[in-house]
Amino acid sequence: MYFDGQYYWRVLAHVWSLKDWPGRPRMLLRLLVLVPLATLFHSLCFLLDYLLFPRLWRQTVERPVFIVGHARSGTTLAHRLLAADGDTFSYFLYWELFFPSLLQKKVIRGLGRIDAWLGGPCMKKLKAWDDRTFGRYRHIHNMSLWNAEEDQFVMRAAFVTQQWALDVPLMHRIDQFHVDQMPERKRRRWLHHYRECVKRQLLLNGGDRIHLSKNPVMCGWVGALIEAFPDARIAVMVRNPHQCIPSTLKLLEVSWRGKGWSREQYAASLRVMTEISFESFHHPRQVLAAHPDTPHIFVDYRDITNSPRQTVHAMYEALGLPMTPAFDAWLQAREEHERGHKGTFEYSIDDYELSPARIEEELDDLFDAYQWPRQTAVDTAANPTSKAITSGVPA
Repeated sequence: MYFDGQYYWRVLAHVWSLKDWPGRPRMLLRLLVLVPLATLFHSLCFLLDYLLFPRLWRQTVERPVFIVGHARSGTTLAHRLLAADGDTFSYFLYWELFFPSLLQKKVIRGLGRIDAWLGGPCMKKLKAWDDRTFGRYRHIHNMSLWNAEEDQFVMRAAFVTQQWALDVPLMHRIDQFHVDQMPERKRRRWLHHYRECVKRQLLLNGGDRIHLSKNPVMCGWVGALIEAFPDARIAVMVRNPHQCIPSTLKLLEVSWRGKGWSREQYAASLRVMTEISFESFHHPRQVLAAHPDTPHIFVDYRDITNSPRQTVHAMYEALGLPMTPAFDAWLQAREEHERGHKGTFEYSIDDYELSPARIEEELDDLFDAYQWPRQTAVDTAANPTSKAITSGVPA
């Protein structure tokens, strides 16, 4: 199993340097003891997968579908809608991302069947924990151990995950966005490991479905995904950057503040995330323009929230996916629930080193193409000195 030693040492060195951080001893314990032990365990299970499940040697990954787009642009909504087509797609549930090996998943599912036979005492406790842990954040992002989730997290065992940057603000130290610009050898090793994780998940779910992925960070992986999966199909979610950029920055800030970090400590990471935000809009478009034969579609957030059934039909047509009558009936029943989908997560652009004018300057062509309202024009008409916006954001 692959393990990114370079990233490991970077994170370890950064945490070691945080002499005044109260969480340093606990994080060093994780890095110096728990990570090596977990890596040995996952590596052993990865090896056993090929010995215990010979079908894995023949398992293929054919025509996978990748949903990318700036965070808070509707990637989760699109992913969950398509994931409801369970006869077509295979995807990772959140709990499965912590166990990349097929053997691990099989054992846990087996224990789940035993628990159900006994009346489900463990499942009841897990659901109570799930509600306590994720319930208060579901207005921001609907998380649960049993929800379809961002599958790049399955690479955590290989120390390839943005989770470390959420625990410790070190986006200025490690870069997991610009995979397309990585040295070829490292890029191919990352994508080979990711493919191995996907193969195991496909076999777990029967082996004959289409892998369905969503992850905002993969906006920087589009070229590498096409290289690793030449028959890939890609959906790019697009939303007014005045809404999704500040929302993403706020979400990161909530995470870091919740772990005790000060604004001064995470300011550098926020600046890096701001620059990545602009690239998240531009990079997929540039790569797909260079690969016109790759089936793809750009999906306007307004379309999928106002007309989800029609939009999913358009996605299926563009990506060459079969629409079954059963899934279409489900979409029809779900239409009213998803239409106008929004939450109550609020933010203000005034909180960040970023102005509406800069957003509109960096993404000027997209503001024209999608006819997004220009906040600078609105603010100038209402109050020439104001640059604040506050809005609800979808869960």
